[in-house]
Amino acid sequence: MRTLRAMLATGEGAVGLALLAILALAALAAPFVFPGDPLAIAGPALVRPFSDLAHPLGTDRLGRDVAVELVHGARTTLLVAIAAAITALGIGTLVGTLAGFLGGLADEVLMRITEAFQTVPAFLLALAFISVAGPTVATIVLAIALGAWTQPARIARAQVLSLRERDFVAGARVIGMTPLEIALREVLPNALTPVVSLAAVIVAGAVLIEAALSFLGLGDPNRVTWGSMIAEGRTVLRGAPFLSIVPGLALVTTVLAVHLVGRSFLIATHTRNTLA
Repeated sequence: MRTLRAMLATGEGAVGLALLAILALAALAAPFVFPGDPLAIAGPALVRPFSDLAHPLGTDRLGRDVAVELVHGARTTLLVAIAAAITALGIGTLVGTLAGFLGGLADEVLMRITEAFQTVPAFLLALAFISVAGPTVATIVLAIALGAWTQPARIARAQVLSLRERDFVAGARVIGMTPLEIALREVLPNALTPVVSLAAVIVAGAVLIEAALSFLGLGDPNRVTWGSMIAEGRTVLRGAPFLSIVPGLALVTTVLAVHLVGRSFLIATHTRNTLA
């Protein structure tokens, strides 16, 4: 709670959290406010925004309601981004903790694997994985996580290297805990804060990668996404630019909100550590 209060006190944290709360509420309320298939035809084609109360953000060239697609697209975007961040942080933290605590050959092997993944750009890795595994929400989450876990692994390893010689680790050895128990129960919780601070960066990256994959036609075909909405709008960009602008603004707002929250979290944790 102290960290949350410190984040709200920064101003930018309050703005970011408010924007994310609105997006989360819209995503959670989508099935109740707009029940039914968001890809169903709802009216005449290419209705302009604010010209018809039944379709406040207009309709696309197939007559689908843009507002309905936008809200349901938020569900897919937030689901993929949060799941990818949790997966990447989980894999990276586990690999980094084991590498840092075990040392020796295990450290060398795990770090060389980490470097191998780092040499491939995250988007190209996701593109290749989706091309092979197929476009579903689960494979998209895994594809994004495959390119995002390396940085948490390196930070977790560095934290563990600085912690493993501390007195509380020696005390755990004395009472008979196994190396794996010490790594996961004693060292890992103390190394988490710097790793968790990467969550905002990973979430923002995941939002953009998911949108790019959907724009290229590699998103889940059974779900509406902001990337697929932008791709749909490009075919009528001159006559109906709002079809690309509306989901584009939603993407920018989401990434900005995540950035503000991440920045305020860093400021709050730095202030807390300084005072401590």
